[in-house]
Amino acid sequence: MKTAFLIAAALFSTQVLAEDARQLAPLPPAAQEALREEMRGNLLALNEILTLMADGKVKEAGEVAEKSLGRGAMGKHMDKPFDARPGPNMPREMHRIGMDGHGDASEFAKAAASGDRDKALALLPKLTSSCIACHFSYRIR
Repeated sequence: MKTAFLIAAALFSTQVLAEDARQLAPLPPAAQEALREEMRGNLLALNEILTLMADGKVKEAGEVAEKSLGRGAMGKHMDKPFDARPGPNMPREMHRIGMDGHGDASEFAKAAASGDRDKALALLPKLTSSCIACHFSYRIR
């Protein structure tokens, strides 16, 4: 039974990949790598923010959000050659979603900096909504 489930899961995942309807964002290879590295860092930051919130460390969660995801994190690829910079190589709408995400993270960070746990918790889903919108709409390969 377990083997049949694994085979069915493999076939289903292959079919899903073949039917990936997300828009391809044809980034240069160096920009793809920079974006993947940034997204992995964003996942670590989100995990740290969630952990801090769960531990009641609201202000610290806000600091991580601003530094790692907010407007304070923008421009981290400016020192790279143009072909290694994800933002300017993205489709316009994809880039806008990313910029909105930085704004949402800063909004969360501002609420968290005030120490208002309830307000910060209410903004937490907005913190990830741009991530979800982008990952469900675009792919880089």
